[in-house]
Amino acid sequence: MTVDAHHHVWDLSVRDQDWITGPGLRALRRNFGVEDLRPEARAAGVTRTVLVQTVTVPEETPEFLALADAHDLVAGVVGWTDLTDPAVAGELARLRELPGGAHLKGIRHQVQAEPDPEWLLRPDVHRGLAAVAEAGLVYDLVVRAHQLPAAVKAAEAHPGLTFVLDHLGKPPIASGALDPWAGAVRALAALPNTVCKLSGMVTEADPASWTVQDLRPYAETVLDAFGPDRLMFGSDWPVCLLAGTYAEVLDAAGQLIGPGERTQVFETTATRVYGL
Repeated sequence: MTVDAHHHVWDLSVRDQDWITGPGLRALRRNFGVEDLRPEARAAGVTRTVLVQTVTVPEETPEFLALADAHDLVAGVVGWTDLTDPAVAGELARLRELPGGAHLKGIRHQVQAEPDPEWLLRPDVHRGLAAVAEAGLVYDLVVRAHQLPAAVKAAEAHPGLTFVLDHLGKPPIASGALDPWAGAVRALAALPNTVCKLSGMVTEADPASWTVQDLRPYAETVLDAFGPDRLMFGSDWPVCLLAGTYAEVLDAAGQLIGPGERTQVFETTATRVYGL
Protein backbone atom coordinates (compact mmCIF):
# COMPACT_ATOMS: atom_id res chain seq x y z
CA MET A 1 0.00 0.00 0.00
CA THR A 2 2.80 2.42 -0.93
CA VAL A 3 1.90 6.10 -1.15
CA ASP A 4 3.87 8.41 -3.45
CA ALA A 5 3.37 11.71 -1.65
CA HIS A 6 4.88 13.96 -4.31
CA HIS A 7 4.58 13.99 -8.08
CA HIS A 8 3.59 16.36 -10.85
CA VAL A 9 1.84 16.35 -14.23
CA TRP A 10 1.70 18.95 -16.99
CA ASP A 11 0.37 19.46 -20.50
CA LEU A 12 2.41 21.91 -22.54
CA SER A 13 -0.52 22.38 -24.94
CA VAL A 14 -2.52 23.85 -22.04
CA ARG A 15 0.24 26.09 -20.69
CA ASP A 16 3.98 26.40 -20.79
CA GLN A 17 6.13 25.33 -17.89
CA ASP A 18 8.47 28.29 -18.05
CA TRP A 19 10.91 26.74 -15.57
CA ILE A 20 11.80 23.99 -18.06
CA THR A 21 14.62 25.76 -19.86
CA GLY A 22 18.09 24.84 -21.05
CA PRO A 23 19.59 21.59 -22.33
CA GLY A 24 19.77 20.04 -18.86
CA LEU A 25 15.97 19.94 -18.60
CA ARG A 26 15.24 18.97 -22.22
CA ALA A 27 13.94 15.55 -21.17
CA LEU A 28 11.10 17.25 -19.27
CA ARG A 29 9.88 19.35 -22.20
CA ARG A 30 6.99 17.08 -23.10
CA ASN A 31 3.60 16.21 -21.66
CA PHE A 32 3.35 14.02 -18.55
CA GLY A 33 -0.06 12.79 -17.41
CA VAL A 34 -1.55 10.49 -14.82
CA GLU A 35 -1.87 7.76 -17.44
CA ASP A 36 1.88 7.96 -18.02
CA LEU A 37 2.53 7.48 -14.32
CA ARG A 38 -0.04 4.72 -13.76
CA PRO A 39 1.97 1.76 -15.18
CA GLU A 40 5.12 2.91 -13.37
CA ALA A 41 3.21 3.22 -10.11
CA ARG A 42 1.49 -0.13 -10.55
CA ALA A 43 4.79 -1.91 -11.24
CA ALA A 44 6.28 -0.32 -8.10
CA GLY A 45 3.34 -1.23 -5.88
CA VAL A 46 2.22 2.40 -5.47
CA THR A 47 -1.54 2.54 -4.91
CA ARG A 48 -2.12 6.22 -4.04
CA THR A 49 -0.38 9.48 -4.89
CA VAL A 50 -0.38 13.16 -4.01
CA LEU A 51 -0.34 15.48 -7.02
CA VAL A 52 1.58 18.71 -6.34
CA GLN A 53 1.37 22.11 -8.05
CA THR A 54 4.00 23.15 -10.56
CA VAL A 55 3.22 26.74 -11.58
CA THR A 56 1.74 29.73 -9.80
CA VAL A 57 -1.42 30.23 -11.84
CA PRO A 58 -4.94 29.92 -10.40
CA GLU A 59 -6.21 27.69 -13.23
CA GLU A 60 -3.93 24.75 -12.38
CA THR A 61 -5.47 23.77 -9.04
CA PRO A 62 -9.02 23.24 -10.39
CA GLU A 63 -7.52 21.17 -13.20
CA PHE A 64 -5.65 19.00 -10.70
CA LEU A 65 -8.77 18.55 -8.57
CA ALA A 66 -10.66 17.36 -11.65
CA LEU A 67 -7.83 14.91 -12.41
CA ALA A 68 -8.02 13.55 -8.87
CA ASP A 69 -11.77 13.14 -9.31
CA ALA A 70 -11.21 11.16 -12.51
CA HIS A 71 -8.28 8.98 -11.44
CA ASP A 72 -8.40 6.78 -8.36
CA LEU A 73 -4.59 6.73 -8.27
CA VAL A 74 -4.54 10.41 -7.22
CA ALA A 75 -5.74 10.52 -3.62
CA GLY A 76 -4.80 14.11 -2.82
CA VAL A 77 -3.82 17.44 -4.35
CA VAL A 78 -1.47 20.11 -3.07
CA GLY A 79 -2.53 23.13 -5.07
CA TRP A 80 -1.64 26.81 -5.35
CA THR A 81 -3.47 29.96 -4.49
CA ASP A 82 -2.20 33.46 -3.81
CA LEU A 83 -1.49 33.56 -0.08
CA THR A 84 -1.07 37.33 -0.22
CA ASP A 85 -4.62 37.90 -1.51
CA PRO A 86 -6.83 39.36 1.26
CA ALA A 87 -9.62 37.10 -0.05
CA VAL A 88 -7.58 33.89 0.22
CA ALA A 89 -9.98 32.28 2.71
CA GLY A 90 -12.84 32.65 0.27
CA GLU A 91 -10.75 31.25 -2.57
CA LEU A 92 -9.86 28.16 -0.52
CA ALA A 93 -13.55 27.65 0.22
CA ARG A 94 -14.36 28.01 -3.50
CA LEU A 95 -11.75 25.40 -4.44
CA ARG A 96 -13.25 22.96 -1.94
CA GLU A 97 -16.63 23.28 -3.69
CA LEU A 98 -15.30 22.50 -7.17
CA PRO A 99 -15.48 19.04 -8.78
CA GLY A 100 -12.85 17.01 -6.94
CA GLY A 101 -12.61 19.69 -4.25
CA ALA A 102 -12.57 17.09 -1.48
CA HIS A 103 -9.16 16.02 -2.80
CA LEU A 104 -7.59 19.38 -1.91
CA LYS A 105 -5.24 18.56 0.96
CA GLY A 106 -2.67 21.34 0.95
CA ILE A 107 -1.29 24.52 -0.58
CA ARG A 108 2.19 25.27 -1.92
CA HIS A 109 3.99 28.32 -3.27
CA GLN A 110 7.32 28.39 -5.11
CA VAL A 111 9.13 30.02 -2.20
CA GLN A 112 12.41 28.74 -3.67
CA ALA A 113 11.99 31.27 -6.50
CA GLU A 114 11.34 34.26 -4.23
CA PRO A 115 14.35 36.63 -4.05
CA ASP A 116 13.45 37.60 -0.48
CA PRO A 117 14.83 34.87 1.82
CA GLU A 118 12.25 35.90 4.42
CA TRP A 119 9.23 35.87 2.10
CA LEU A 120 7.48 33.47 4.47
CA LEU A 121 7.63 36.10 7.22
CA ARG A 122 5.78 38.84 5.34
CA PRO A 123 2.58 39.95 7.13
CA ASP A 124 0.40 39.22 4.09
CA VAL A 125 1.89 35.73 3.82
CA HIS A 126 1.26 35.15 7.53
CA ARG A 127 -2.38 36.04 6.96
CA GLY A 128 -2.54 33.55 4.11
CA LEU A 129 -0.91 30.79 6.16
CA ALA A 130 -3.48 31.39 8.90
CA ALA A 131 -6.24 30.94 6.30
CA VAL A 132 -4.69 27.65 5.17
CA ALA A 133 -4.70 26.44 8.76
CA GLU A 134 -8.28 27.59 9.30
CA ALA A 135 -9.32 25.62 6.21
CA GLY A 136 -7.86 22.45 7.71
CA LEU A 137 -5.21 22.13 4.99
CA VAL A 138 -1.46 21.61 5.25
CA TYR A 139 1.27 23.80 3.76
CA ASP A 140 4.03 22.33 1.61
CA LEU A 141 7.36 24.13 1.88
CA VAL A 142 9.47 24.20 -1.26
CA VAL A 143 12.51 26.15 -0.08
CA ARG A 144 16.22 26.16 -0.59
CA ALA A 145 18.57 25.55 2.31
CA HIS A 146 19.21 29.26 2.94
CA GLN A 147 15.45 29.83 3.33
CA LEU A 148 15.05 27.22 6.08
CA PRO A 149 15.54 29.70 8.96
CA ALA A 150 12.51 31.69 7.76
CA ALA A 151 10.56 28.44 7.46
CA VAL A 152 11.37 27.68 11.10
CA LYS A 153 10.02 31.08 12.18
CA ALA A 154 6.88 30.63 10.08
CA ALA A 155 6.21 27.21 11.61
CA GLU A 156 6.75 28.65 15.09
CA ALA A 157 4.25 31.43 14.34
CA HIS A 158 1.57 28.96 13.16
CA PRO A 159 1.60 26.01 15.56
CA GLY A 160 -1.82 24.88 14.35
CA LEU A 161 -0.64 24.48 10.75
CA THR A 162 1.28 21.42 9.56
CA PHE A 163 4.27 22.36 7.41
CA VAL A 164 5.55 19.66 5.03
CA LEU A 165 9.15 20.18 3.89
CA ASP A 166 9.56 19.11 0.27
CA HIS A 167 12.79 17.57 -0.99
CA LEU A 168 14.52 17.75 2.43
CA GLY A 169 14.90 21.51 1.93
CA LYS A 170 17.19 20.94 -1.08
CA PRO A 171 20.48 20.03 0.62
CA PRO A 172 23.72 20.34 -1.39
CA ILE A 173 24.04 16.60 -2.04
CA ALA A 174 26.23 17.01 -5.11
CA SER A 175 28.89 18.78 -3.03
CA GLY A 176 28.72 16.35 -0.11
CA ALA A 177 28.34 19.20 2.39
CA LEU A 178 25.96 18.78 5.32
CA ASP A 179 26.19 22.13 7.11
CA PRO A 180 24.58 24.59 7.46
CA TRP A 181 21.64 22.66 5.95
CA ALA A 182 21.67 19.95 8.62
CA GLY A 183 21.49 22.42 11.50
CA ALA A 184 18.64 24.33 9.90
CA VAL A 185 16.64 21.20 9.09
CA ARG A 186 17.06 19.95 12.66
CA ALA A 187 15.73 23.27 13.94
CA LEU A 188 12.64 22.82 11.76
CA ALA A 189 12.21 19.22 12.88
CA ALA A 190 12.30 20.32 16.52
CA LEU A 191 8.85 21.83 15.96
CA PRO A 192 6.04 19.25 16.33
CA ASN A 193 3.97 20.71 13.47
CA THR A 194 6.56 19.85 10.82
CA VAL A 195 6.94 16.87 8.50
CA CYS A 196 9.51 16.07 5.79
CA LYS A 197 9.35 14.42 2.39
CA LEU A 198 12.05 11.96 1.39
CA SER A 199 11.97 13.29 -2.14
CA GLY A 200 14.00 15.18 -4.71
CA MET A 201 17.33 13.76 -3.59
CA VAL A 202 18.54 12.29 -6.88
CA THR A 203 18.30 15.62 -8.69
CA GLU A 204 20.14 17.45 -5.89
CA ALA A 205 22.91 14.86 -6.25
CA ASP A 206 24.92 14.44 -9.46
CA PRO A 207 22.15 13.28 -11.81
CA ALA A 208 24.54 11.26 -13.94
CA SER A 209 26.54 9.44 -11.27
CA TRP A 210 24.66 9.44 -7.92
CA THR A 211 24.70 6.41 -5.70
CA VAL A 212 22.60 5.44 -2.71
CA GLN A 213 25.64 6.10 -0.54
CA ASP A 214 25.71 9.71 -1.77
CA LEU A 215 22.15 10.14 -0.52
CA ARG A 216 22.53 8.28 2.77
CA PRO A 217 23.94 11.09 5.02
CA TYR A 218 21.03 13.35 4.06
CA ALA A 219 18.37 10.68 4.45
CA GLU A 220 19.82 9.67 7.82
CA THR A 221 19.79 13.31 8.97
CA VAL A 222 16.08 13.77 8.31
CA LEU A 223 15.19 10.31 9.58
CA ASP A 224 16.97 11.05 12.85
CA ALA A 225 15.54 14.58 13.08
CA PHE A 226 11.90 13.93 12.15
CA GLY A 227 11.57 10.22 12.91
CA PRO A 228 9.71 7.82 10.60
CA ASP A 229 6.31 9.02 11.82
CA ARG A 230 7.05 12.48 10.35
CA LEU A 231 8.80 11.34 7.17
CA MET A 232 7.10 10.36 3.90
CA PHE A 233 8.30 9.14 0.51
CA GLY A 234 7.79 11.18 -2.65
CA SER A 235 9.13 10.33 -6.11
CA ASP A 236 9.13 13.86 -7.56
CA TRP A 237 8.17 12.24 -10.88
CA PRO A 238 8.65 13.26 -13.64
CA VAL A 239 11.44 15.61 -12.48
CA CYS A 240 13.24 12.58 -11.05
CA LEU A 241 13.60 11.22 -14.60
CA LEU A 242 16.50 13.60 -15.04
CA ALA A 243 18.48 11.30 -12.75
CA GLY A 244 16.75 7.92 -12.69
CA THR A 245 13.66 5.90 -13.45
CA TYR A 246 10.64 5.79 -11.18
CA ALA A 247 11.63 2.30 -10.05
CA GLU A 248 15.21 3.38 -9.33
CA VAL A 249 14.09 6.30 -7.18
CA LEU A 250 11.71 4.09 -5.20
CA ASP A 251 14.38 1.41 -4.78
CA ALA A 252 16.93 3.96 -3.56
CA ALA A 253 14.49 5.24 -0.94
CA GLY A 254 13.81 1.66 0.12
CA GLN A 255 17.51 1.08 0.68
CA LEU A 256 17.72 4.21 2.84
CA ILE A 257 14.85 3.21 5.13
CA GLY A 258 15.04 0.23 7.49
CA PRO A 259 12.41 -2.54 7.41
CA GLY A 260 10.89 -1.39 10.70
CA GLU A 261 10.36 2.13 9.33
CA ARG A 262 8.98 1.29 5.90
CA THR A 263 5.27 1.28 6.72
CA GLN A 264 5.43 4.75 8.23
CA VAL A 265 7.62 6.35 5.56
CA PHE A 266 5.90 4.70 2.60
CA GLU A 267 2.30 4.74 3.77
CA THR A 268 1.04 5.90 7.12
CA THR A 269 2.73 9.30 7.48
CA ALA A 270 1.36 10.58 4.17
CA THR A 271 -2.04 9.00 4.82
CA ARG A 272 -2.30 10.73 8.19
CA VAL A 273 -0.82 14.12 7.28
CA TYR A 274 -2.80 14.57 4.07
CA GLY A 275 -5.92 12.81 5.30
CA LEU A 276 -5.94 10.44 2.33
